[in-house]
Amino acid sequence: MDDLRVAVVDVRVARLDAMAALEFVSDARFGGIASFVGRVRSENRGRAVTGIRYDVLEPLALKVFAAIGARVRAEVGAPLKLYIAHATGELGIGDLAVVVAAGTAHRDEAFRACRLAIEAVKHEAPIWKQEHYLDGHSAWSEGCALCDEPREAAQTAVRHADAGHAQAR
Repeated sequence: MDDLRVAVVDVRVARLDAMAALEFVSDARFGGIASFVGRVRSENRGRAVTGIRYDVLEPLALKVFAAIGARVRAEVGAPLKLYIAHATGELGIGDLAVVVAAGTAHRDEAFRACRLAIEAVKHEAPIWKQEHYLDGHSAWSEGCALCDEPREAAQTAVRHADAGHAQAR
């Protein structure tokens, strides 16, 4: 799909670029552009975080991102431009970890496409996160890429948000 750009960015070589995502999804056909930018935060579950390491199985992640793009297009419809990129490697506090952007004719579809894409990335992509803490310890995050309950909960949340948008129009 020419209207989909996916990437895994090794932070030793480059950084994620939220403006590049917005530029990619910008199009004269679109009145709605939505984006999500995930950054490394300084605290998680009451523990001071000094950084994160993301390990990404890149070839599979790119295939998963492409499949997510196809599903989002099938659900939201066309026209749609979608950008999905995730960092791999050692990230510091404030560094960008993930960027998702969607461009569509209207805001509702843009919000929906962006939300569907980021939730699917979080729940399906082969990405592992190791947090490093101020006390010198580190731990692998208990992600949800292989579990069904959080994915189903996320899909339910998106459906409820969609229902609220429909009522608000």
